[in-house]
Amino acid sequence: MPKLRFANHLPARIVGLARDRKANVAVIFAVVMVPTIYLLGMTLDYSQVIRKRAQLNAAADAAVIAAVTPTMLTQPTANAVTAATNVFNATASPQGQPLQGLAGTPALNVSVTNSGLVRTATVSYTAGSTNNFPILLGTPVWAFNGSSSASASGAPNINFFLLLDDSPSMAIAANQADINTLMAATANNQDAPNGCGFACHQSNVATTSNPKGEPTAAAQGGGDYLGIVNSQGKLLLNSQGLPFDNYALARSLSLTLRIDLVAQAVASLMTTAQATQLKNNNTYQAAIYTFDFGLNTIYAPSGLPSANLSAAGTQAANNIQVPIVYANNWLTSTNQNNDTNTNFSSALQTLNTTMPNPGGGTSNKGDTPQEVVFLVTDGVEDKVVTSKAACSQTTVSMPTASQFRCQQPFDTTWCTTVKNRGIRIAVLYTEYLALPTDGWYLNYDGTAGGGIAPFNSPSPSTGLIATNLQSCASPGLFYDVQTGGDITAALNNLFLLVVASAAHLTQ
Repeated sequence: MPKLRFANHLPARIVGLARDRKANVAVIFAVVMVPTIYLLGMTLDYSQVIRKRAQLNAAADAAVIAAVTPTMLTQPTANAVTAATNVFNATASPQGQPLQGLAGTPALNVSVTNSGLVRTATVSYTAGSTNNFPILLGTPVWAFNGSSSASASGAPNINFFLLLDDSPSMAIAANQADINTLMAATANNQDAPNGCGFACHQSNVATTSNPKGEPTAAAQGGGDYLGIVNSQGKLLLNSQGLPFDNYALARSLSLTLRIDLVAQAVASLMTTAQATQLKNNNTYQAAIYTFDFGLNTIYAPSGLPSANLSAAGTQAANNIQVPIVYANNWLTSTNQNNDTNTNFSSALQTLNTTMPNPGGGTSNKGDTPQEVVFLVTDGVEDKVVTSKAACSQTTVSMPTASQFRCQQPFDTTWCTTVKNRGIRIAVLYTEYLALPTDGWYLNYDGTAGGGIAPFNSPSPSTGLIATNLQSCASPGLFYDVQTGGDITAALNNLFLLVVASAAHLTQ
């Protein structure tokens, strides 16, 4: 009977056992422990891979930058490969041992290529991170890789041809205060009643006597040049007993002329060029010319640009000055050229035949420097033409038959010719001073609107002169300096724009 009772209760006991939840937590924990440990181990090992990859990526970035620094750009590609390798290994394998957690030394590949002035460095690597749970992950090492690339344009070797306007209009006083001083000092002379703000340099200083018994300069060219007299009508004489001209007067008054600022700016530019080439590990050479009725060589040893920038700066400071003419309208005592003393086209044409074809500017064997023309001018051409059609403005007849005086805004024809050769042109425009009370400026040909004023309107910075000069300049290489402006700073800024370059990461 007891056995029968037990059998009768067996189904109920089985159901009760199934319903009993005691000790199931331990069973469930045991079941989920394996995947939990696996996930934790994988997270730990993956986090280590991320950290190691970030370290090696930073090392790769540093390596490619090291291969394209300004100093390295002047060295062979093999040196750049070595530099990149050393920088990467300094991080990835300090003291020759792999970083903690890395499974051995990373496999590294460094590539350095040159295309003209542009150098590109690429670093790629493969590495393995040692797993803390190799059995769970099924492998002792977690492999990963990375890469970085950088490129830089090396500072090119450049020949600079400085073409500087030294025509009589550059003898204007450098600022309004000095202009006013010079005008007041010349109000009793040939420029009466307003005086003249230009320190014209004239040589006709032979003396005669005027009705007051004072010596004056001799008559020349159909008019008397009276020299410089004071308010009492007394002629001022220099240390040689000769009459002053406006130039000598400006010097005696310690006035600064625009041509003085140009000379100072060029000298300063040579100092800037020396410092910049030292920083960039490249070479700059300079040739310096001025132009008026012709092209004048200030500094070009053997007819070519020179790397002796210190000597170039000295020559600029000492020898850039306005030309000496015989008298108003007379270049010499026998050449009545009507003051046609600013011939842009002739100067640019001559310089164009002087400049060799530009190279890439690299230090590679057989390559030659790039070439840049720096043009500094007030932008008004004044030259002789043999045909009225050769001038964009109304001409004035010259004393010689079949010759005409042409005053016009800067002619860009030769700019195009020069730029088509791959030579860049940087233009510094020293604004042509508006002269609202001067008859020649307003109406030099005797007809309404026939003076300089129309192509200097509505303002010197926006008129046809400025527009033509900006068209002459290569893109981004045009500066406009007003009277009294900082020519030195402007010329140095132009230089820095020409030579600027920098390394950058490309990926």
